[in-house]
Amino acid sequence: MKRDSTSTRVFVYGTLLSGEPNHRLLSGARLVGPARTLPRFTLYDYGFFPTLASGGKHAVEGEVYEVDALMLAALDRLEGHPHFYQRSPITLDCGSHVEAYLFPKARLAGCLIIASGSWRAQLKERKPW
Repeated sequence: MKRDSTSTRVFVYGTLLSGEPNHRLLSGARLVGPARTLPRFTLYDYGFFPTLASGGKHAVEGEVYEVDALMLAALDRLEGHPHFYQRSPITLDCGSHVEAYLFPKARLAGCLIIASGSWRAQLKERKPW
């Protein structure tokens, strides 16, 4: 992807990670690298995908990609921004500012907290259906 003034850095932590089902939407995006949030979030298991909520005490693992405006719009559609997830600025543990898709904590009652902060680790720990 050609870097231009309309590029946005996005932190992904679930089905958009490399090797996961929705990663195809990031085809052509530049991988900035692996990343971790500050320990101010909670990662929840929402069934087939994770959700990230602010106001917790965990650091969450993921990857950062640099996307153009068209790809950002496609990600917004996938995530249902702003009605399902809300794309918001966050700060990573390295001090970088990125966008991330956050979920309203009020809609997470009863969901399992992923204390490791890693969706991939959670998938490995799950029992077969």
